Amino acid sequence: MTNAYSFDGLLVFSVLVICTCGYMRRVPRIKQWFLSEKKGFLGVFYKASVIGTRLHIPVALTCILMAVYLLLFK
Repeated sequence: MTNAYSFDGLLVFSVLVICTCGYMRRVPRIKQWFLSEKKGFLGVFYKASVIGTRLHIPVALTCILMAVYLLLFK
């Protein structure tokens, strides 16, 4: 179990948010409803979806590395 207040917990949470928003961006209704705001609190999810779609290979590698770290070293 990863603690949410530790650095690796924060990294896991941010990578999961980026991955989730990147996949949600591919669904038209969710993109129109949830990711249409570019400012404010929901703007964070828009920016995470942009990062997830533009940098999908490094984000996927980061997900794999975090999974290996959590399974083997944590």
